[in-house]
Amino acid sequence: MKEYLTKQIRNVAILGHLGSGKTSLVEAMLYISKAINKKGEVEKKNTVSDYLVEEQNRQTSLSTSLIPVEWNDYKINFLDTPGSEEFVGEIDQDLAVVKGSVVLLDAQKGVEVGTERVWEELRNRHTPSVLFINKVDKENVKFDKVIANISEKFGPRVVPFVIPVVKNNEYQGYADIIRKKAYLGEDEHETEIPAELSARANEYYDKFLEIVASQDEEVMERYFLGETLTDEEIIGGLRSALLNCDIFPILVGSATKNLGLKGLLEDICNYLPSPADLKPANGINPKTKEEVLKVSKDEDSFSGYVFKTIVDPFLGTINFFKVYSGTTKGLTEVYVPNRDQVVKVGMVSMMMGKNQIAIDVLHAGDIGVLTKSGDIKTGDTICDKKDVVLYPVVEMPTPVIYVAIQAKTKQDEDKISSALQKLNLEDPTFEVKRNPETAQLLIGGQGMTHIGYILEKMKNMFKVDVSTADQKIVYRETIRKIGSAQGRHKKQSGGAGQFGDVWIRFEPLADKDFEFTSEVVGGAVPKNFFPAVEKGLIDTLEHGPIAGFPVIGVRAVLYDGSYHPVDSNEISFKIAASLAFKEACKVIKPTILEPIMEVVITVKDEYVGDIMSDIPQRRGSVVGMEPVGNGKTAITAQIPEAEIIKYSIDLKAMTQGSGYFTRKFIRYEDVPANLVPKIVAEYKKD
Repeated sequence: MKEYLTKQIRNVAILGHLGSGKTSLVEAMLYISKAINKKGEVEKKNTVSDYLVEEQNRQTSLSTSLIPVEWNDYKINFLDTPGSEEFVGEIDQDLAVVKGSVVLLDAQKGVEVGTERVWEELRNRHTPSVLFINKVDKENVKFDKVIANISEKFGPRVVPFVIPVVKNNEYQGYADIIRKKAYLGEDEHETEIPAELSARANEYYDKFLEIVASQDEEVMERYFLGETLTDEEIIGGLRSALLNCDIFPILVGSATKNLGLKGLLEDICNYLPSPADLKPANGINPKTKEEVLKVSKDEDSFSGYVFKTIVDPFLGTINFFKVYSGTTKGLTEVYVPNRDQVVKVGMVSMMMGKNQIAIDVLHAGDIGVLTKSGDIKTGDTICDKKDVVLYPVVEMPTPVIYVAIQAKTKQDEDKISSALQKLNLEDPTFEVKRNPETAQLLIGGQGMTHIGYILEKMKNMFKVDVSTADQKIVYRETIRKIGSAQGRHKKQSGGAGQFGDVWIRFEPLADKDFEFTSEVVGGAVPKNFFPAVEKGLIDTLEHGPIAGFPVIGVRAVLYDGSYHPVDSNEISFKIAASLAFKEACKVIKPTILEPIMEVVITVKDEYVGDIMSDIPQRRGSVVGMEPVGNGKTAITAQIPEAEIIKYSIDLKAMTQGSGYFTRKFIRYEDVPANLVPKIVAEYKKD
């Protein structure tokens, strides 16, 4: 691959709903740009982009692929992203480094749930975007209806740059409004715009001239004087409008039939930003905490951001990074300010799917990979130690669903930790934790598709097979009444005996797990035994009287007792304290507590009623509602964790896949009395 300067580079994310044709599109663009001789197909499992076994089996992208395409002396770094919203972490990382996008829509389906999700994210980030209506060769496609659907959902700034040419309900080609030409047939030969579309094309063209004029005062003045604007001025004005997100072009085509792709590639090169068009990258000097701005230019010192890591069985760790400033020329080591560490750099190269491409140098703004640099991971800044900058780490979403896993064989048990650790390097959005209370190894992710992919990859790549089970809820026990009891331990069996005697008052405690105090007077219990009494209680409270859950919210007051000058010792008073608590349980009313989660559920307004009705059925309560724009509402509720173990699945069903939520623990609350026997039976069985 030849060398490309900053102004010749375009970094573009391919986004869209599941099944809209993203992978087929990049495959087709590789083919028409002559990067590959034969075009692969998703169904045949031979595309450049979807190369993972898991992707081929499911016939959908599950991980971002880097696909560089050369076109008319430009290099376009396409990031082919997963369509499922459960891989939001991949998209967040991609959009942190890529400031241009192509959003795909299925011509038969129009704007789908996934389209709305990515569009909302792109608008929040102010990312210049092109919409591409794919699959135009399918039957019964009604373009006017699709474009009306897009305009209704995304507003008036979304404007067609082309008009489909349709005869007898069949797609013939398209009229390019800017170029004032039509491209018809499978070869898309250039011809005049059909007469029946001429007036409509001229109307759109006049609107574009107004947009162009609004971008520059001098051009505006010439436009109102009736002067003809040059092609360069028109393209420049439209580019300026697109970079400012004042307009979003609609293009049409078919990835499987290679239709409309040349026009798409040319418009990406003409209108989407090069790294030189972007605002400086914003970081800090970690030592001085001063702001550091890095412009995408070769003359500056090297700096970059690692936005993706993959673990290859043969190549080891591969880190995808964007060059924010400087070049990679002569790069042998980098400084990682995240960990104050200098790391030796192996090879700097490009990737096309799973294939490495040798390069001499990457210029400012380009995207490449580092291999054999094992101490670097996703979220790291890499830079010159003499000119340090630390870029912000992309915040990852927290898990919304957990499952317990268990190795099927002893051999797999020994390998499971290493496999999960390596997979976590690739995907920081899933969490691995072992719960000592339930003895479960838990994996948390963004949904069952996400977790299923992790477990499949663990089996395929690391040969570790696991079984799954539902997450067990971590309950607690507490007391609800004040009560006192004696604990007396006496043992005599020849030689030195054991003797400990305590009177302890137990009180409910609101703001702490446990507190121990003494009101002993007159030396009834010597002070040197107080720590033993406290330790005995702490050990006892680890396993509550009802179902063995840890006991919290208890104040223990030692107020009386007795001792033997010879037989009393620490172990005796530890046992006595334990006996006192067990005896007190007859009066202090122990109960079970369950974890309560604060859940923020974001849904379209049309589903608010369904969600509000569902929350009480989960023993939850709504504590707030807030409009968040784009016809959506965020509902804040407090719900027992036991009722939302599989809420991500249920929420998708209730909202046709459009709803999403976050969750966090806030407190423990009493379990309703009617549920206690079931919980006790379940946990005593285990």
